[in-house]
Amino acid sequence: MISTQFPVYLVIIPLAIAVILPLLKQHRRLIQSIVSLTVGLMFFLALFNWFELHSFGAYAYNFGGYAANLGIQFYIDELTSLLVLFILFLSFIIISYSFADIPHELEPHQFGLYYSLILLLLFSMLGMVYTNDLFNMYVFMEILSITSTAIISIKHRKANFLASFRYLMLSSIGSITILFGLAFLYMVTGHLNMFEVHKVIQSVWTTYPMNLLLASGFILTGLGIKSAMFPLHVWLPDAHASAPSPSSAFLSALVVKVYIFAMYKILFRVLGTMMVKGLGIDQAILIFAALGMVFGSIFAIGQRDIKRMLAYSSVAQIGYIFLGLGLMSEQGLAASLFHIFSHGLMKTALFLSAGSIIFATGKRKLSDLDGIGYRMPVTMIVFSIAAFGMIGIPGVSGFMSKIYLGLALIEGQHPIYLALILLSSFLNAVYYLPIIIAAFLKEDPENRHAMKMDPLPKRMWIPMVVLAICLIVIGFYPQLIMDIIEASLPAYLVG
Repeated sequence: MISTQFPVYLVIIPLAIAVILPLLKQHRRLIQSIVSLTVGLMFFLALFNWFELHSFGAYAYNFGGYAANLGIQFYIDELTSLLVLFILFLSFIIISYSFADIPHELEPHQFGLYYSLILLLLFSMLGMVYTNDLFNMYVFMEILSITSTAIISIKHRKANFLASFRYLMLSSIGSITILFGLAFLYMVTGHLNMFEVHKVIQSVWTTYPMNLLLASGFILTGLGIKSAMFPLHVWLPDAHASAPSPSSAFLSALVVKVYIFAMYKILFRVLGTMMVKGLGIDQAILIFAALGMVFGSIFAIGQRDIKRMLAYSSVAQIGYIFLGLGLMSEQGLAASLFHIFSHGLMKTALFLSAGSIIFATGKRKLSDLDGIGYRMPVTMIVFSIAAFGMIGIPGVSGFMSKIYLGLALIEGQHPIYLALILLSSFLNAVYYLPIIIAAFLKEDPENRHAMKMDPLPKRMWIPMVVLAICLIVIGFYPQLIMDIIEASLPAYLVG
């Protein structure tokens, strides 16, 4: 294949450009051009790699020609490649939006630093997705944690500093537990390559059950903290609510999902389904997922700030993802992965819509949004489409997520969890529908005139419209994504 080394380029390019951007200081237009071209080039390389991968199949890239058990390895399959395309597509959308919003959020001298952090974020996320080596996954994870902290604290306010400090402390606890878990795994297997670890585990897990139970517990708890799995989500509401709106979109739509994908690799590529079920890990995941779906929605109902409400909504939606994962079946995993893509689109649309409202009006309280649909119709239509998806209204991708999850639960004979999905959907309606109704049916005391176009730059409303179109297209044609997911799953569900 011509594109065998493209994954390496996709990791190196953002790292190289990230070093350059802070030197440009306040040259905003130049910074925007460089970042746009960089992400666009990366998307083209990833797309070319995906087409060749579709023709030739999955492959491993060994750095320096070393054997897998000695060196660093990237493993590229269709699912990995699809996730990379999704990360780059959403990143381009968020970055395009941010070019108009960030000058409103940050000081001019911070532009270069902010986009340098965004490229480092991309570097670490793509590295985590591609790597097939446990230690390098940990290294990329640490870079991602530090960079995520920085894009929260870059806005110099007390709330941002407190939120980023809490995130850093909890993320550090997660990192320590993961490192302990990796140490236990290495103690038993003598390998760090995921495939090699899996081979050894299959023959020794009955001999060293306590070591492997501790390793699994430490790693999954650490990843649970980083992916905001209930009840380990306490860092998320403050972080998402106080960060600049583009940063909130990155954190909710992409960063958390990359940690969840790392958990997929640990469960399926390292431990294997037999061991996961033998240790009862699947049942624990199902219980915490169900609690997250319900309590995340209940906490969201009590919020008065729009971004905090969206943050708690993310806790509930992450519960849906873990619910499919906990089923440990092909249909459940497919539904879980589909919701990663669906929720990424929906939550990006919601956070960008909320950011647009704050940009144009300065309002954050839900009680202040009466009649906002007449002042900002495009923004609120996009918000409404994404909110309908969260509730599970037909025609939006979120509805198909719940259909796939429901079918997987029926197949696995879990009627109680199916009932909880219905309850969570009802709770979603309780806090989303009043916002939509107030926006379009109540009168704005500051604006009694007819509907008018949003007072936003094109760079803000065009990305939102693109997201809304994607949500509807996937809502009507879910197989565009589901076919690729289902084709790649047999390689994960082994042993």
